[in-house]
Amino acid sequence: MNFEEILSLIGGFGRFQKLLYVWICLPQVFLAFNQLASIFTGATPPHVCLSAPLAPGARRGGPNSTSLLLLHRGEEEACPDPRNGSNHSCPGGWEYDTSVFSSTVVTEWDLVCDSAWINSVVSSIYMAGLLVGAVGFGSLSDRYGRKPVMLIGLALQAVFGVGAALAPNLYVYALLRFLVGSGVSATLINAFVLGTEWTGPKRRMLAGLMTDYFFGLGYVLLAPLAYLLRDWRHLQLAISAPCFLFFFYLWVLPRSARWLLNNQRKEEAHLLIRRAGQLNRQPLQEDLDMQQLFGKDKVELRIHTLMDLVRTPGMRKQTLIVFYLWFVTILIYYGMSLNISDFGDNLVLGHLLFGLVEFPARTTVLFTINRSRRLTQAGSLLLGGLACLVLVLVPHDEELTPVRMAIGLLGKFGATASLSVIFIYSAEIFPTVIRQNGIGMGSMCGRLGGVLAPVVYLLKDYHVHTPMILFGLSTLIGSGITLLLPETANNPLLETIEEVEEGHRPKKTDPAKPRPLSCSSCL
Repeated sequence: MNFEEILSLIGGFGRFQKLLYVWICLPQVFLAFNQLASIFTGATPPHVCLSAPLAPGARRGGPNSTSLLLLHRGEEEACPDPRNGSNHSCPGGWEYDTSVFSSTVVTEWDLVCDSAWINSVVSSIYMAGLLVGAVGFGSLSDRYGRKPVMLIGLALQAVFGVGAALAPNLYVYALLRFLVGSGVSATLINAFVLGTEWTGPKRRMLAGLMTDYFFGLGYVLLAPLAYLLRDWRHLQLAISAPCFLFFFYLWVLPRSARWLLNNQRKEEAHLLIRRAGQLNRQPLQEDLDMQQLFGKDKVELRIHTLMDLVRTPGMRKQTLIVFYLWFVTILIYYGMSLNISDFGDNLVLGHLLFGLVEFPARTTVLFTINRSRRLTQAGSLLLGGLACLVLVLVPHDEELTPVRMAIGLLGKFGATASLSVIFIYSAEIFPTVIRQNGIGMGSMCGRLGGVLAPVVYLLKDYHVHTPMILFGLSTLIGSGITLLLPETANNPLLETIEEVEEGHRPKKTDPAKPRPLSCSSCL
């Protein structure tokens, strides 16, 4: 009896699984907070270089300061001579507009003008933490289980997130944000895996959508939170300290029975399965013992490695395309999300709108993905890429801000939809024998896109339209090469690499049959 059959005996999505998803969904809100907090903690307000130090007892940004008249004249006029634009050439220090944010990372450590690039690098360092966390905690999860590694991830977010709010200098802050990013990865990946390993196939897609919506909820809630907490340290503390409350997960969060079985801990798995059946009011028969449930130990099959992803021509072609789709999807998603100031001066309102568009984007995917994975993926990237290129044609005039925002929302819609599709599509592209390796490496490529997204915006210093052109063209390329992949909607999953090479697709199944789960918040 395989584990899917065991789940059907105890209820594939009963009270036990619903309660489990409550515990899985709650952290998603705080994961979204950490993923997007730098939009506000690293905001750059209007600023000006003072020609002389302030008089003793005087305050920066005072309402009577004549230098405030220069604050809205743009970065070029606020900075010293571009040929010698060092912060050290600003003898009186910097004065910042505090009408929106009383303090940010930028204003505290003067990350403006020739030092503005450091702010983007700090964001990339956080994204690098996501990448390192995915690699390190992914292997630890396979070795020690989903629950303990997820708890470690939550602890890292709480401890190092609070530490970042108290950071004495920029270097310590960047290091702590890196560690927070690694904790976010540990939580995201293991929450997803734990949920899917306990959920029957009929409800996996719906259950995955629940986690996506809670991530979107966190996205939206960050806007009013940032509006209320104008000091970056207070905001950082507010999104991190509540993670200590997840300490009670030590007692309420179950382990993965599937992982216990794979690691020959059958007695523990047996107890968990019986407990789940009782909670679902579908208890196992008393005379059904472990031997009947789990059968005899299976003979170990050949272990496949990462090289199997590219060893054969057909598999290599599909692997490289999927990896690129992961990369470009995360690149445009965070490239647009983290640079909301490019679509208007009101960061809070812009972020709120970008968060709200997540819900219709994810819901739309539900109605299209069962018709065609390939066309849904290609269409989402096409919409995102075209929006980026159209933005190049719209001037940065104040009168056209609503137009830029509307186009930006279309691009964000496409990026979010693509993010909702890519996990399920890649899970179906890779055959069973290398599916875990394929998804893991694809996720790593996506995180590389997240690392580069803030850096790409540094190219604005060379030409204002360069970032959007790069985002648009790379995304359109992704849309085009998606059409080279096979259609997987309503088809059984392939089991071996040989089936891929032979171009063999078993007979189509009932369209109503559920498919594997997507997990876009796992980035």
